Amino acid sequence: MGKFGIRTGTITLAALALAATACGSGKATGGEAATGVDGVKTGPGVTADKITLGILTDLTGPYASFGKSLTQAQQLYFDQANAAGGVCGRKLEGLVRDHGYDAQKAVAAYTEIAPKSAAIPQFIGSPMVTALKQRIETDKMLTLPMAWATSLLGSPSIQVTGTTYDIDMINGVDFLTKEKGIKSGDKIGHLYFEGDYGQSALNGSKYAAGKLGLTIVEQKIKATDQDMSAQVSAFKDAGVKAIMVSVGPRQAASLVGVAVAKGMDIPFVGSNSAYSPQLLGTPAAPALLKNFFVMTAAAPMSAPIPSIQKLVTDYQTKYPGQAVDSGVGAGYAAALIVGDALRRACQDKDLSRQGIVDAHRSQSAWEGGFGQPMDFSRIDQPSSRASYVVKPDKSAVGGTVILKEAASSALAKEYHVPVG
Repeated sequence: MGKFGIRTGTITLAALALAATACGSGKATGGEAATGVDGVKTGPGVTADKITLGILTDLTGPYASFGKSLTQAQQLYFDQANAAGGVCGRKLEGLVRDHGYDAQKAVAAYTEIAPKSAAIPQFIGSPMVTALKQRIETDKMLTLPMAWATSLLGSPSIQVTGTTYDIDMINGVDFLTKEKGIKSGDKIGHLYFEGDYGQSALNGSKYAAGKLGLTIVEQKIKATDQDMSAQVSAFKDAGVKAIMVSVGPRQAASLVGVAVAKGMDIPFVGSNSAYSPQLLGTPAAPALLKNFFVMTAAAPMSAPIPSIQKLVTDYQTKYPGQAVDSGVGAGYAAALIVGDALRRACQDKDLSRQGIVDAHRSQSAWEGGFGQPMDFSRIDQPSSRASYVVKPDKSAVGGTVILKEAASSALAKEYHVPVG
């Protein structure tokens, strides 16, 4: 969130540091398919002995810690896959570029690596993927965003895993009314990033609030904003009884810390991108441990699931002393999903870009040993509508534990998800 993945020396410090603005001269397309000596049709990124996978990550921006975990977990997968013989008789190799959560750099990085890649198992950031959505579709490049905005739905080539942000927030508001005493007539706040991430999450909270007789008090911020004092004051003045949180971990820590300092003893419900276990080392830790909850489609790294427990052990062995956070599970699972698509495509004798996408989309109940199943067959729907409620825990691997098992609220089941 298996046993597969890139040559050990492939992701080097030099590769991680390579300027993301470097541009290739060729334009990526679906590519002319060729047939190898093994009878398997191939396309860009596939040779007789290697399959190259592009990784567009954030190693220096607001999601740097998440990007590092994602990338290292995918390297682990690639190493394991190669040790087991690779995929379709070919070694998996990663081509990593850091865009620093900058859309312009992401476009340049994609331009460079797309002609050399068969698929992209990691692409951080809704704004970045959105900027390249049309090109990804034209290139028929199977791409797994590490982002869950509904604007990314609707493309055969782009696979949003698990829930979307709006579904999580609908399930989160439902949780507040059932477990935290929020009732009709109450106001709840929503702090969110401008852009696709925040708008998608806000759509969900507003939908649920409308159905449950609640009022949403909105506060929109930029990803570069750090101090949430003004937003907390606005929430307090409005008399909110809870706050939905769809920002980055730094902003979430500021929000909770300032709110507690101002005497606000209320629950906070975060999108999956709003929390990092590193926050438990900040002054906001006591408040997070008491009143912060996270909605996520993925089982936490502390879950008593054999595949996750094995992943934790393998990751800690390969990267001793490194934090085990949700990025480890998300990165490994995404690599596994792409690996399974490649294996299916190999069985179909078609490792062209289109063949990989078709193989992936043929799966309606992929589970992979990491929790709940996902339906990849429908491009216009989230692959799941069930969210776990997890809670920060200092003693737990990954910094969270399951509070409530994954479930889809009645509101989430009936919600019409906007596409594109």
